[in-house]
Amino acid sequence: MDPRSLTPALRALRLCLHLLMAGLLVLAAVRADSAAGTVLAGVTGAVYAAGSYLPSVRSSQRAAAVWLAVLGASWVALLCLTPEALWVAFPLYFLQLHLLPVRRSVPVVVLTAVAAILSYVGHGAPLNPGVFIGPLLGAAVAVATVLGYQALYRESERRRRLIEELIATRAELAAAERHAGTLAERERLAREIHDTLAQGLSSIQLLLRAAERALPPGSPAAGHIDGARRAAQDNLAEARRFVRALTPPDLEHGSLAAALERLCEPGAGAGAHEPLTGAGAHEPQAGAGARRPGAGPRVRFSVSGTPVELPTPYEVALLRIAQSALANTVRHAAAARAEITLSFMDASVTLDVVDDGAGFDPGAVRPSSDGGFGLPAMRSRAESLGGTFTVESAPGQGTAVAVSLPLPAGA
Repeated sequence: MDPRSLTPALRALRLCLHLLMAGLLVLAAVRADSAAGTVLAGVTGAVYAAGSYLPSVRSSQRAAAVWLAVLGASWVALLCLTPEALWVAFPLYFLQLHLLPVRRSVPVVVLTAVAAILSYVGHGAPLNPGVFIGPLLGAAVAVATVLGYQALYRESERRRRLIEELIATRAELAAAERHAGTLAERERLAREIHDTLAQGLSSIQLLLRAAERALPPGSPAAGHIDGARRAAQDNLAEARRFVRALTPPDLEHGSLAAALERLCEPGAGAGAHEPLTGAGAHEPQAGAGARRPGAGPRVRFSVSGTPVELPTPYEVALLRIAQSALANTVRHAAAARAEITLSFMDASVTLDVVDDGAGFDPGAVRPSSDGGFGLPAMRSRAESLGGTFTVESAPGQGTAVAVSLPLPAGA
């Protein structure tokens, strides 16, 4: 383990392990009956100290295994000279469990405990249960402690990653909500300006025109009325510029028909994550009829009738309804084909979104935590502009969504 990544508690435990190893080796050197024992204790300590500062031991399991083998060999040689060296087995347990994988460390720990017991017996010490229980119990405690710590560390890392993902997701969600709120406020302001200021100025202009026509020739009020009418006309143009400035980004670079056609392009997604295939208003080419696994439906767009310029609230409502209906098709219908049709008639404009998917029972749809808010939202948009919204569907028979808005006078 890299010392720079250690917490204060782990640094303290690492220092305690070094002190324990040093103290036990000093004990073995002091209790040794020969100079060779003292020298071997010093060699074992030198090998241990070298491994503690070698970066390769911390970064490579192969280097760690070689170091443990050399350390173990010097310890076994020390065991042959003094039985006091068996206590060194306890810090060795933790080193072996920490540096070796579990499938290797546990057998090595058992062999170390057996070597400690055999050395004690081989030096002619009196046999008692503690001779066998001590090293084996120490090995069991070391295994349980290290494996338990590793399990806690893995769980802590998993929770840390989960918290990081939650924080990132919360930030993304907050950004998406801010963006959605900005777009919704822009739409609301555009609708309010159009429905109040713009309509009021248009009415004032019409009334002033009527008053201008009703004035007798040469009336001194004619100039004032003409000036008021021109001021109303200028302010109406300014209000319409405000409405265009607040137009949603989908409508900034073209007409409603162009925005709907872009919605049908491959990969547009209609607000969903699944890819769509198709070629806008063009029929699929021969051989393209097969649906790729996991792909969305092929979407076709068409316009009927003579297009007319629609007020911004109409365009926003029809675009949002098309996006929501197509998103439902992608997410829930498992459809192979879908078609969006924008129809301009004498007194109304109609949007139809039809798919050949699984269908559903419209009367059974209720808002829940899993969804169900899309249809009421689409209906609310249509009815807020004096239009109608209908859904025709049945299980296994596809779905048809239709919205009709009355064209305003002069459109």
